[in-house]
Amino acid sequence: MKNTDNNKIGSLLKSLRGSRTIKDVAKSIGISESALAMYETGKRVPRDEIKMKISKYYKKSVGSIFFEESAH
Repeated sequence: MKNTDNNKIGSLLKSLRGSRTIKDVAKSIGISESALAMYETGKRVPRDEIKMKISKYYKKSVGSIFFEESAH
């Protein structure tokens, strides 16, 4: 995955989080705060298992968050 894609994913994750704190969201998902921060800054991309947890938390599809899935 290209770094620009990571940055796009990070921006989307940050916007989905909204006014919630990294601490609260990370705890709800079951990941560390530092991991979530790295995902939001585009420094890391979560493993598939974590992608599914994040998607479930935000009630979005994995594809709509982590891949360029568009409505057809």
